[in-house]
Amino acid sequence: MRAAIVGAGSLGTIIGALITRAGKQIDLVDSHRQHVEAMNLSGATITGSLDLEVKVTALVPEDLSGTYDLVFLLTKQTANRTILPLILPHLHESSIVCTLQNGIPEDAVAALVGADRTLGGAVGFGATWLRPGVSCLTSSYEALKNFAFEIGEIDGVHRPRLETVRDYLECVGRTEISPNLIGIRFTKVLMNATFSGMSAALGCTFGDVLGDPRAMACVAFLADECIKVAHARGVDLVPMQGANFEELELGSAADIPSKMPLYRRVWGDHVRLKASMLQDLEKGRDTEIDYINGLISEQGRRHGVPTPFNDRVVELVSEAQRRRGVNEFGALERFAPLLAAHAGALPGQAAW
Repeated sequence: MRAAIVGAGSLGTIIGALITRAGKQIDLVDSHRQHVEAMNLSGATITGSLDLEVKVTALVPEDLSGTYDLVFLLTKQTANRTILPLILPHLHESSIVCTLQNGIPEDAVAALVGADRTLGGAVGFGATWLRPGVSCLTSSYEALKNFAFEIGEIDGVHRPRLETVRDYLECVGRTEISPNLIGIRFTKVLMNATFSGMSAALGCTFGDVLGDPRAMACVAFLADECIKVAHARGVDLVPMQGANFEELELGSAADIPSKMPLYRRVWGDHVRLKASMLQDLEKGRDTEIDYINGLISEQGRRHGVPTPFNDRVVELVSEAQRRRGVNEFGALERFAPLLAAHAGALPGQAAW
Protein backbone atom coordinates (compact mmCIF):
# COMPACT_ATOMS: atom_id res chain seq x y z
CA MET A 1 0.00 0.00 0.00
CA ARG A 2 1.47 3.33 -1.07
CA ALA A 3 -0.05 6.40 0.61
CA ALA A 4 0.44 10.16 0.68
CA ILE A 5 -0.85 13.24 2.46
CA VAL A 6 -1.22 16.10 0.00
CA GLY A 7 -1.23 19.33 1.96
CA ALA A 8 1.08 18.52 4.87
CA GLY A 9 0.50 21.78 6.72
CA SER A 10 -0.64 22.19 10.32
CA LEU A 11 -2.94 19.16 10.38
CA GLY A 12 -1.20 17.12 7.69
CA THR A 13 2.14 17.27 9.49
CA ILE A 14 0.60 15.80 12.64
CA ILE A 15 -1.43 13.18 10.79
CA GLY A 16 1.55 12.12 8.68
CA ALA A 17 3.88 11.95 11.67
CA LEU A 18 1.51 9.75 13.68
CA ILE A 19 0.78 7.42 10.75
CA THR A 20 4.53 7.09 10.12
CA ARG A 21 5.19 6.44 13.82
CA ALA A 22 2.68 3.57 13.66
CA GLY A 23 4.84 1.90 11.03
CA LYS A 24 2.86 2.66 7.87
CA GLN A 25 4.38 4.13 4.73
CA ILE A 26 3.11 7.61 3.92
CA ASP A 27 4.68 10.50 2.03
CA LEU A 28 4.04 14.05 3.25
CA VAL A 29 3.53 16.29 0.22
CA ASP A 30 3.49 20.07 0.51
CA SER A 31 4.23 23.00 -1.79
CA HIS A 32 6.18 24.86 0.94
CA ARG A 33 9.70 23.79 0.01
CA GLN A 34 11.32 25.03 3.24
CA HIS A 35 8.79 23.03 5.26
CA VAL A 36 9.52 19.91 3.20
CA GLU A 37 13.28 20.37 3.56
CA ALA A 38 12.99 20.87 7.33
CA MET A 39 10.93 17.68 7.73
CA ASN A 40 13.41 15.67 5.69
CA LEU A 41 16.32 17.08 7.67
CA SER A 42 15.00 16.99 11.22
CA GLY A 43 11.73 15.08 11.06
CA ALA A 44 8.15 16.25 11.63
CA THR A 45 7.98 17.93 15.03
CA ILE A 46 4.75 18.15 17.03
CA THR A 47 4.44 20.49 20.02
CA GLY A 48 1.56 21.66 22.20
CA SER A 49 -0.66 18.91 23.61
CA LEU A 50 1.74 16.33 22.20
CA ASP A 51 5.53 16.40 22.19
CA LEU A 52 6.93 14.27 19.40
CA GLU A 53 9.51 14.18 16.62
CA VAL A 54 9.18 11.61 13.84
CA LYS A 55 11.45 10.93 10.88
CA VAL A 56 9.26 11.26 7.77
CA THR A 57 9.54 11.31 3.99
CA ALA A 58 8.44 14.68 2.59
CA LEU A 59 8.12 15.87 -1.01
CA VAL A 60 7.10 18.92 -2.99
CA PRO A 61 4.42 18.09 -5.62
CA GLU A 62 6.93 18.43 -8.46
CA ASP A 63 8.96 15.54 -7.02
CA LEU A 64 6.12 13.01 -7.00
CA SER A 65 6.76 9.76 -8.86
CA GLY A 66 4.89 6.53 -9.43
CA THR A 67 1.30 5.99 -8.33
CA TYR A 68 -0.44 6.02 -4.96
CA ASP A 69 -3.13 3.68 -3.67
CA LEU A 70 -4.37 6.17 -1.07
CA VAL A 71 -4.19 9.97 -0.96
CA PHE A 72 -5.41 12.10 1.93
CA LEU A 73 -6.24 15.56 0.66
CA LEU A 74 -5.62 18.32 3.23
CA THR A 75 -4.93 21.35 1.05
CA LYS A 76 -7.18 24.40 1.18
CA GLN A 77 -10.14 24.11 -1.18
CA THR A 78 -8.83 27.27 -2.83
CA ALA A 79 -5.89 25.18 -4.10
CA ASN A 80 -7.88 22.28 -5.58
CA ARG A 81 -7.74 23.39 -9.20
CA THR A 82 -3.99 23.83 -8.90
CA ILE A 83 -2.97 20.77 -6.89
CA LEU A 84 -5.36 18.06 -8.11
CA PRO A 85 -4.14 18.15 -11.75
CA LEU A 86 -0.62 17.63 -10.37
CA ILE A 87 -1.58 14.44 -8.54
CA LEU A 88 -3.85 12.99 -11.26
CA PRO A 89 -0.92 11.34 -13.08
CA HIS A 90 -0.03 9.60 -9.81
CA LEU A 91 -3.41 7.91 -9.35
CA HIS A 92 -4.36 4.55 -10.80
CA GLU A 93 -7.83 3.26 -11.59
CA SER A 94 -8.50 2.02 -8.05
CA SER A 95 -6.77 4.80 -6.12
CA ILE A 96 -8.63 6.26 -3.13
CA VAL A 97 -8.71 10.04 -2.65
CA CYS A 98 -10.02 10.86 0.82
CA THR A 99 -10.68 14.58 1.16
CA LEU A 100 -10.38 15.83 4.73
CA GLN A 101 -10.74 19.46 3.68
CA ASN A 102 -13.06 22.00 5.25
CA GLY A 103 -16.50 22.72 3.85
CA ILE A 104 -18.27 20.27 1.53
CA PRO A 105 -15.58 19.55 -1.08
CA GLU A 106 -16.53 16.07 -2.31
CA ASP A 107 -18.35 17.11 -5.50
CA ALA A 108 -15.55 19.47 -6.55
CA VAL A 109 -12.88 16.83 -5.86
CA ALA A 110 -14.89 14.12 -7.62
CA ALA A 111 -15.26 16.35 -10.67
CA LEU A 112 -11.48 16.37 -11.05
CA VAL A 113 -10.40 12.89 -9.90
CA GLY A 114 -13.60 10.91 -10.48
CA ALA A 115 -16.48 10.07 -8.15
CA ASP A 116 -15.46 6.41 -8.09
CA ARG A 117 -12.14 7.38 -6.47
CA THR A 118 -13.49 9.97 -4.01
CA LEU A 119 -14.62 9.70 -0.41
CA GLY A 120 -14.50 12.20 2.40
CA GLY A 121 -14.45 12.96 6.07
CA ALA A 122 -14.10 15.54 8.80
CA VAL A 123 -11.21 16.21 11.19
CA GLY A 124 -12.14 16.61 14.86
CA PHE A 125 -9.03 18.36 16.18
CA GLY A 126 -7.08 21.51 15.45
CA ALA A 127 -3.47 22.53 14.97
CA THR A 128 -1.33 25.57 14.26
CA TRP A 129 1.66 25.59 11.90
CA LEU A 130 4.52 27.25 13.74
CA ARG A 131 7.51 27.15 11.40
CA PRO A 132 9.06 24.81 8.82
CA GLY A 133 8.92 21.28 10.17
CA VAL A 134 6.93 22.17 13.31
CA SER A 135 3.18 21.96 13.99
CA CYS A 136 1.44 22.61 17.31
CA LEU A 137 -1.46 20.40 18.42
CA THR A 138 -3.74 23.06 19.89
CA SER A 139 -6.65 20.77 20.70
CA SER A 140 -6.32 18.55 23.74
CA TYR A 141 -4.70 15.14 23.36
CA GLU A 142 -8.02 13.62 24.53
CA ALA A 143 -9.85 15.31 21.64
CA LEU A 144 -7.27 13.91 19.22
CA LYS A 145 -7.56 10.35 20.51
CA ASN A 146 -11.33 10.26 20.97
CA PHE A 147 -12.72 12.35 18.10
CA ALA A 148 -10.06 12.37 15.38
CA PHE A 149 -12.07 11.61 12.22
CA GLU A 150 -15.49 10.84 10.76
CA ILE A 151 -15.43 9.37 7.23
CA GLY A 152 -17.89 8.08 4.66
CA GLU A 153 -18.72 7.47 1.00
CA ILE A 154 -20.50 10.08 -1.08
CA ASP A 155 -23.42 7.69 -1.71
CA GLY A 156 -23.44 6.31 1.85
CA VAL A 157 -22.52 2.76 0.83
CA HIS A 158 -20.11 0.98 3.20
CA ARG A 159 -17.39 -0.34 0.87
CA PRO A 160 -14.32 -2.29 2.04
CA ARG A 161 -12.04 0.62 1.12
CA LEU A 162 -13.47 2.58 4.05
CA GLU A 163 -11.86 0.04 6.36
CA THR A 164 -8.53 0.61 4.61
CA VAL A 165 -8.81 4.36 5.15
CA ARG A 166 -9.86 3.88 8.78
CA ASP A 167 -6.89 1.59 9.37
CA TYR A 168 -4.57 4.47 8.48
CA LEU A 169 -6.45 7.20 10.32
CA GLU A 170 -6.79 5.20 13.53
CA CYS A 171 -3.02 5.53 13.85
CA VAL A 172 -3.91 9.13 14.76
CA GLY A 173 -7.09 8.69 16.76
CA ARG A 174 -10.57 7.23 16.84
CA THR A 175 -12.13 7.12 13.37
CA GLU A 176 -15.86 6.56 12.85
CA ILE A 177 -17.47 5.41 9.59
CA SER A 178 -20.85 6.95 8.81
CA PRO A 179 -23.45 6.33 6.08
CA ASN A 180 -24.37 10.02 6.22
CA LEU A 181 -21.37 11.88 4.78
CA ILE A 182 -23.38 14.99 3.94
CA GLY A 183 -24.61 15.04 7.55
CA ILE A 184 -21.00 14.80 8.72
CA ARG A 185 -20.05 17.61 6.40
CA PHE A 186 -22.82 19.95 7.53
CA THR A 187 -22.02 19.19 11.16
CA LYS A 188 -18.37 20.06 10.61
CA VAL A 189 -19.38 23.18 8.66
CA LEU A 190 -21.35 24.21 11.76
CA MET A 191 -18.28 23.62 13.93
CA ASN A 192 -16.15 25.70 11.57
CA ALA A 193 -18.69 28.43 10.85
CA THR A 194 -19.17 29.10 14.56
CA PHE A 195 -15.82 29.16 16.33
CA SER A 196 -13.53 29.24 13.29
CA GLY A 197 -15.69 31.93 11.74
CA MET A 198 -15.64 34.07 14.87
CA SER A 199 -11.93 33.41 15.48
CA ALA A 200 -11.12 34.69 11.98
CA ALA A 201 -13.59 37.58 12.15
CA LEU A 202 -12.30 38.81 15.54
CA GLY A 203 -8.62 37.83 15.32
CA CYS A 204 -8.74 35.65 18.45
CA THR A 205 -8.60 32.13 19.87
CA PHE A 206 -11.56 29.84 20.45
CA GLY A 207 -11.11 30.46 24.16
CA ASP A 208 -11.55 34.20 23.64
CA VAL A 209 -14.87 33.51 21.91
CA LEU A 210 -15.99 31.14 24.67
CA GLY A 211 -15.22 33.75 27.28
CA ASP A 212 -17.32 36.58 25.82
CA PRO A 213 -21.15 36.56 26.18
CA ARG A 214 -21.81 38.62 23.07
CA ALA A 215 -19.47 36.50 20.95
CA MET A 216 -21.24 33.40 22.22
CA ALA A 217 -24.63 34.88 21.32
CA CYS A 218 -23.27 35.30 17.79
CA VAL A 219 -22.03 31.68 17.83
CA ALA A 220 -25.52 30.52 18.82
CA PHE A 221 -27.08 32.35 15.87
CA LEU A 222 -24.38 31.14 13.47
CA ALA A 223 -25.12 27.54 14.48
CA ASP A 224 -28.86 28.05 14.24
CA GLU A 225 -28.56 29.41 10.70
CA CYS A 226 -26.42 26.43 9.69
CA ILE A 227 -28.93 23.94 11.10
CA LYS A 228 -31.87 25.64 9.41
CA VAL A 229 -30.01 25.69 6.07
CA ALA A 230 -29.20 21.98 6.44
CA HIS A 231 -32.83 21.18 7.19
CA ALA A 232 -33.93 23.21 4.17
CA ARG A 233 -31.69 20.92 2.10
CA GLY A 234 -33.19 17.84 3.74
CA VAL A 235 -30.02 17.10 5.73
CA ASP A 236 -29.95 16.07 9.39
CA LEU A 237 -26.78 16.77 11.36
CA VAL A 238 -25.00 13.80 12.90
CA PRO A 239 -23.60 13.37 16.42
CA MET A 240 -19.96 14.43 16.56
CA GLN A 241 -17.47 14.71 19.43
CA GLY A 242 -20.07 13.09 21.70
CA ALA A 243 -22.66 15.81 21.05
CA ASN A 244 -25.94 16.07 19.16
CA PHE A 245 -25.62 19.35 17.30
CA GLU A 246 -29.29 19.32 16.32
CA GLU A 247 -29.86 20.42 19.92
CA LEU A 248 -28.29 23.80 19.08
CA GLU A 249 -31.23 24.87 16.93
CA LEU A 250 -33.01 27.89 18.42
CA GLY A 251 -36.70 28.50 18.77
CA SER A 252 -35.90 32.05 19.85
CA ALA A 253 -33.07 34.05 21.40
CA ALA A 254 -34.39 33.04 24.81
CA ASP A 255 -33.02 29.54 24.16
CA ILE A 256 -29.41 30.72 23.99
CA PRO A 257 -28.43 30.34 27.68
CA SER A 258 -29.58 26.71 27.69
CA LYS A 259 -27.20 25.90 24.82
CA MET A 260 -24.07 27.18 26.55
CA PRO A 261 -23.20 23.96 28.46
CA LEU A 262 -22.99 22.02 25.18
CA TYR A 263 -20.72 24.65 23.62
CA ARG A 264 -18.43 24.61 26.66
CA ARG A 265 -18.34 20.81 26.73
CA VAL A 266 -17.39 20.44 23.06
CA TRP A 267 -15.15 23.46 22.53
CA GLY A 268 -13.56 23.47 25.97
CA ASP A 269 -10.90 21.10 24.63
CA HIS A 270 -9.95 23.58 21.90
CA VAL A 271 -9.53 26.88 23.78
CA ARG A 272 -5.96 27.45 22.52
CA LEU A 273 -6.93 26.93 18.90
CA LYS A 274 -6.84 29.70 16.32
CA ALA A 275 -8.89 29.11 13.18
CA SER A 276 -6.91 28.06 10.13
CA MET A 277 -8.61 31.01 8.41
CA LEU A 278 -7.07 33.33 11.00
CA GLN A 279 -3.69 31.69 10.46
CA ASP A 280 -4.11 32.40 6.74
CA LEU A 281 -4.94 36.05 7.43
CA GLU A 282 -1.85 36.35 9.63
CA LYS A 283 0.25 35.04 6.74
CA GLY A 284 -1.39 37.38 4.21
CA ARG A 285 -3.09 34.53 2.37
CA ASP A 286 -6.59 34.03 1.05
CA THR A 287 -8.90 32.10 3.37
CA GLU A 288 -11.57 29.43 2.90
CA ILE A 289 -14.32 31.77 4.11
CA ASP A 290 -16.36 31.22 0.92
CA TYR A 291 -16.34 27.46 1.59
CA ILE A 292 -17.41 27.73 5.24
CA ASN A 293 -19.58 30.66 6.34
CA GLY A 294 -19.93 31.66 2.70
CA LEU A 295 -21.35 28.22 1.95
CA ILE A 296 -24.07 28.73 4.57
CA SER A 297 -24.86 32.18 3.16
CA GLU A 298 -25.05 30.86 -0.41
CA GLN A 299 -27.19 27.86 0.53
CA GLY A 300 -29.40 30.12 2.64
CA ARG A 301 -30.08 32.35 -0.35
CA ARG A 302 -30.79 29.31 -2.50
CA HIS A 303 -33.28 27.83 -0.02
CA GLY A 304 -34.82 31.01 1.36
CA VAL A 305 -33.21 30.87 4.82
CA PRO A 306 -31.94 34.19 6.25
CA THR A 307 -28.29 34.03 7.36
CA PRO A 308 -27.39 37.53 8.66
CA PHE A 309 -24.78 36.34 11.18
CA ASN A 310 -22.94 34.18 8.65
CA ASP A 311 -23.16 37.06 6.17
CA ARG A 312 -21.50 39.36 8.71
CA VAL A 313 -18.67 36.89 9.37
CA VAL A 314 -18.06 36.64 5.61
CA GLU A 315 -18.04 40.43 5.41
CA LEU A 316 -15.51 40.85 8.22
CA VAL A 317 -13.15 38.10 7.09
CA SER A 318 -13.35 39.21 3.46
CA GLU A 319 -12.48 42.79 4.46
CA ALA A 320 -9.44 41.58 6.40
CA GLN A 321 -8.44 39.37 3.49
CA ARG A 322 -8.60 42.23 0.99
CA ARG A 323 -6.35 44.45 3.08
CA ARG A 324 -4.06 41.51 3.98
CA GLY A 325 -4.58 42.20 7.66
CA VAL A 326 -6.21 40.80 10.80
CA ASN A 327 -9.24 42.19 12.63
CA GLU A 328 -9.14 43.00 16.33
CA PHE A 329 -11.61 41.67 18.88
CA GLY A 330 -13.32 45.06 18.82
CA ALA A 331 -14.82 44.04 15.47
CA LEU A 332 -17.42 42.32 17.64
CA GLU A 333 -19.21 45.69 17.67
CA ARG A 334 -20.11 45.04 14.03
CA PHE A 335 -22.50 42.37 15.28
CA ALA A 336 -24.27 44.73 17.68
CA PRO A 337 -27.06 45.74 15.25
CA LEU A 338 -27.80 42.08 14.53
CA LEU A 339 -27.88 41.21 18.22
CA ALA A 340 -30.11 44.18 18.95
CA ALA A 341 -32.51 43.01 16.25
CA HIS A 342 -32.91 39.66 18.04
CA ALA A 343 -34.68 40.37 21.34
CA GLY A 344 -32.95 38.83 24.33
CA ALA A 345 -29.64 38.34 22.57
CA LEU A 346 -27.82 41.23 24.20
CA PRO A 347 -25.10 40.66 26.83
CA GLY A 348 -25.69 40.68 30.53
CA GLN A 349 -27.12 37.22 31.14
CA ALA A 350 -24.95 35.65 33.83
CA ALA A 351 -25.89 32.11 32.77
CA TRP A 352 -23.78 32.47 29.66
